[in-house]
Amino acid sequence: MNKLAKSLLFEWTKFGGGLLASLVFVCALLVIYQKHLCRQLFMELQKQEQEIESLQVEWSQLLLEQGTWSADARLERIARKHMQMVLPEPNEVIVIAIAKSDPR
Repeated sequence: MNKLAKSLLFEWTKFGGGLLASLVFVCALLVIYQKHLCRQLFMELQKQEQEIESLQVEWSQLLLEQGTWSADARLERIARKHMQMVLPEPNEVIVIAIAKSDPR
């Protein structure tokens, strides 16, 4: 191999080594950036899961409340329709006070 060929090979090797080092550095930065994005998305996922859980609790409470209200309305409807019951007027209500007995 002549001197010129050796010199050119050395220059290309030096250039290739610098290029390779630069590519490795860029790849390392991309890995760091991807890891950062992954962590951000994971935190967002956890927030969404907490939101889902709180909404499910609220939904259960609303279903329970609906059941309570609908049961009262159903009983009142049956009492009015089948038993001809009505709410008394305030002047028709009689309050009876029961005296407490002395347990001695």
